[in-house]
Amino acid sequence: MISFGLLGCGRIAKRHADLLGTAQINGARLGAVCDIRPERAQAFGERYGVPAYGSIDELLACKAVDAISVLTPSGAHAAHAITVAAAGKHVVVEKPMALRLDDADAMIKACDFAGVKLFVVKQNRFNVPVVKAREALDAGRFGRLVLGTVRVRWCREQSYYDQDAWRGTWAHDGGVLSNQASHHVDMLEWFMGDVESVHARALTALVNIEAEDTAVATLKFRNGALGIIEATTAARPKDMEGSVSILGERGAVEIAGFAVNKIRTWQFCDHLALDTEVIERYSVNPPNVYGFGHQAYYEHVVECLSDGRSALVDGLEGRKSLELISALYESIETGREVPMRFQPNRCRLGSTR
Repeated sequence: MISFGLLGCGRIAKRHADLLGTAQINGARLGAVCDIRPERAQAFGERYGVPAYGSIDELLACKAVDAISVLTPSGAHAAHAITVAAAGKHVVVEKPMALRLDDADAMIKACDFAGVKLFVVKQNRFNVPVVKAREALDAGRFGRLVLGTVRVRWCREQSYYDQDAWRGTWAHDGGVLSNQASHHVDMLEWFMGDVESVHARALTALVNIEAEDTAVATLKFRNGALGIIEATTAARPKDMEGSVSILGERGAVEIAGFAVNKIRTWQFCDHLALDTEVIERYSVNPPNVYGFGHQAYYEHVVECLSDGRSALVDGLEGRKSLELISALYESIETGREVPMRFQPNRCRLGSTR
């Protein structure tokens, strides 16, 4: 039985706590919770019957905890993950793993040095329609890839950003690209392959925050395919969709819903009997924007820790999407096409200036 501690008891923590604290994950349990706002931690502790702490030092001193899920603001992920690793505990960190590439590298180095595992939460990779689409990709059913697109059309009004002072700031959060759309950006790169260059534009349309609430971008992949990112939290009056489309010379798949969890299109030139089964059995729509992937994600983490398996999204894999997001912000600031393997210069993500 692997015991997880939650560092941070904000919005996303409820999803983690519900799974770990109600015996929904085989081989895992909730061991403790922590938040710098004691009333938050206490509320979680009372609800799930676990110790509640007000500092990371207290949490790390809890010998009953084997791994820590870092659920603090994005700008604090690196410092917290490095501290957790130094205490000899495995690290699960919510997206994005960090806001600066240097911080991501420091996290990877710290976990390697301490001999602990680093897991980056990309739960949408475990959504069943996504798993099926990936199986089709690995089987070569798409043929040569032509175009990949993601659309995030969600609603986040000013009240959402006013919940916490860090939301929408460059130093601790960023905008729609680094926060809400980071899963979808990861998904696009995971399906389409390494990116060669990006060109992006953004604006802050409907809310009062430092970063953007709306962005668009075009991508060129190393395999010659093109990509499009459309991301906004300015959909009104409610969420519309979170989707990914993969188009190739031999087929096309679109997974939509609110959390890339509902098959909208599944068509291939070489139609197989299993295609009908995929549409009928695996097209599911989640009740919220987090989807169903967190449960499968934690089961994967438990397997990796118990059996020594490699993580689907370790530190190096999590860094890839951060590098892409950083390139998008660099392009927004410079107004130019930005090649990958670049050195951030104008990107404001993670900056206090």
